[in-house]
Amino acid sequence: MRRPLVLLVALAVTAGLAGCYQHSGPVRRGPDSTEGQPAHISYNVRVRFTDSIRTKAILQSAVARLWEDRQETTLGDTVIVDFFSATSGRRMARLTADSAIIDDRTKNMVAIGNVIVWSDSSRTSLSTTRLVWDNSRERFSTTEYVRIVSPKETIEGEGFESDQYLTSYRIFKFRVRGEQR
Repeated sequence: MRRPLVLLVALAVTAGLAGCYQHSGPVRRGPDSTEGQPAHISYNVRVRFTDSIRTKAILQSAVARLWEDRQETTLGDTVIVDFFSATSGRRMARLTADSAIIDDRTKNMVAIGNVIVWSDSSRTSLSTTRLVWDNSRERFSTTEYVRIVSPKETIEGEGFESDQYLTSYRIFKFRVRGEQR
């Protein structure tokens, strides 16, 4: 008789404790929490990319956010990248965009919004909404609509690949519209 009584008391205590459990809901982070926040924020950023002693490019942005967990840097509020000649050291091309995302591991960049590349050497401009810079190949590409205006022609199409100076490019799907000068 004593055993069922102990079992009954243990069961009642367990049920009572279980009934008192209150779920507190999701944990809220305070204003000092770093979850979802960049590790570093910098303003009026200017970065020089060099290869040994020569300047390959200079990147400027109004704001840069470094996300260590994602290993990427986001640039915003106007992005400008100047590309320089390996031989003369002169600026050969300029990229401007509303914003950009840089993969910190590969240094590849995606320029987003009102992307324009102007080539000083070929006097050619490229306009698109999104442009990828492949750092290891030193080439631009996109699957989006592009418009290229050179002294000789205006070409429109979808999909594009080029060197950084817009001297050797190809468009994957031409649009019917185009004019030659």
